[in-house]
Amino acid sequence: MAITASMVAELRAKTDAPMMECKKALTEADGDMAKAEELLRVKLGTKAGKAASRIAAEGVISAFVEGNNGAIIEVNSETDFVSKNDSFLALANAAAKLVSEKNPADVAALGALAYEQDGFGPTLEDVRKGLIGKIGENMSFRRFKRFEGTSLALYLHGTRIGVMVEFEGDAQAAKDVAMHVAAMKPVALTSADVPAELIEKERAVAAAKAEESGKPADIAAKMVEGSVQKFLKEVSLFNQIFVKAADGKQTVEQMLKAANTTIKSFTLYVVGEGIEKKVDDFAAEVAAQVAAAKGQ
Repeated sequence: MAITASMVAELRAKTDAPMMECKKALTEADGDMAKAEELLRVKLGTKAGKAASRIAAEGVISAFVEGNNGAIIEVNSETDFVSKNDSFLALANAAAKLVSEKNPADVAALGALAYEQDGFGPTLEDVRKGLIGKIGENMSFRRFKRFEGTSLALYLHGTRIGVMVEFEGDAQAAKDVAMHVAAMKPVALTSADVPAELIEKERAVAAAKAEESGKPADIAAKMVEGSVQKFLKEVSLFNQIFVKAADGKQTVEQMLKAANTTIKSFTLYVVGEGIEKKVDDFAAEVAAQVAAAKGQ
């Protein structure tokens, strides 16, 4: 049977597979559209297996708020191009809503929840796997946080930075704080909440600098303590200078006091934060292969 361009186009629209793959499948299936689609699904499945081993360090931050409940989630992809794909964005938004409504314990429990999209299902994990095959790129649910029974302020900076703030008081002040967090990236609410390992790391750097200065021990010790205190102010939300401060001096804490607003917590997600990105260094790869060949 002759395989026409319109048949190839129809199969491509159904499966999103490359044009040549569609033509091959139709030829193999002797023009039977359903059989060709099945052949491609099998091929796409193996493609999904290969893609699943690749590092996904791009992606989006998605969030959902309804009343006093909400959720924020990071969903990763391999390339920035796919992070703009409508199907991928729909998956991320659906996942955020499911976290808020169903309260899954972890990523595995989230994947097991009922969801259908783009002809895939019946679970969110099935849709994820189906889209990996369809798009040909790994994608994964990385982390999420759910909020319940509290006033929430959400700020999304594009799709790459997301902040959720739990608060009591003025909604606009809380929204401003969420924007401030996205811009200034504090690590804790107050100096007392800064993780000990971060303080120790800063102390070690300051001690090395003080030692290099050659100053007497007592002065060096004061230099170290001064550096640590400065660091604590810079990374704790309440001590930071508020980004919208008209006088350039007002701290976030002072702004909140004036607005009679309390911030209970903030959650900041930045896409790909802490994920090791694979950099293909072709020259180094060739050199390694040559060295291995010589060693044989």
